[in-house]
Amino acid sequence: MKAYRFPEYDEPIYDCRGKNVAVIGGGNTALDAIRTSLRPGAARATMLYRRSEAEMPGRAEEIHHAKDEGVEVRTLAHPVAFLGDEKGWLRAARCIRMALGEPDESGRRRPVPVEGSRFEIPLDVAIVAVGTGPNPLVQSTTPDLTTNGKGYIAVTDPETLRTSKKGVFAGGDIVTGAATVIPAMGAGRKASRSIHDYLTIGAW
Repeated sequence: MKAYRFPEYDEPIYDCRGKNVAVIGGGNTALDAIRTSLRPGAARATMLYRRSEAEMPGRAEEIHHAKDEGVEVRTLAHPVAFLGDEKGWLRAARCIRMALGEPDESGRRRPVPVEGSRFEIPLDVAIVAVGTGPNPLVQSTTPDLTTNGKGYIAVTDPETLRTSKKGVFAGGDIVTGAATVIPAMGAGRKASRSIHDYLTIGAW
């Protein structure tokens, strides 16, 4: 599969024209990914989500717009294996149908596999967008940088965004967990002021 690279494009872009693309997930990131893959000319763009549409965390208007653009939203479907061809390229996803059981800790009904309901969908590109988490390299490479129980960087002062390691400031999702770009931008501004003070007047 061709990838367009710098300098023609700022970021590598896989050529999805004429391809079957699926995104696994139901959040706003999943919606962004599948809509973006459809616009350059994907032959088929599918969202696979293991709960019903009512439980999807993505914004309702985004789901509506995705459908208007031609995205197929397949709910109560969960991939259990990706299948390759003789050359190792993705050719399909093996999925299983789900049913909704009792609510879990999130308050949403827990998806339960339906026995004997496996099926395959042809695929050329699969994008997994099922959540975020901190990179475990943070703890393994910087043991003197304090993290919390979930692995996110702990800041000692929410105003300066100082961390336990001198000269290191942190903000955004690596501190708060998954959120929107607005608070991340705000944290970036706070941290940049603190970094400036640290480099110019030694404030810590």
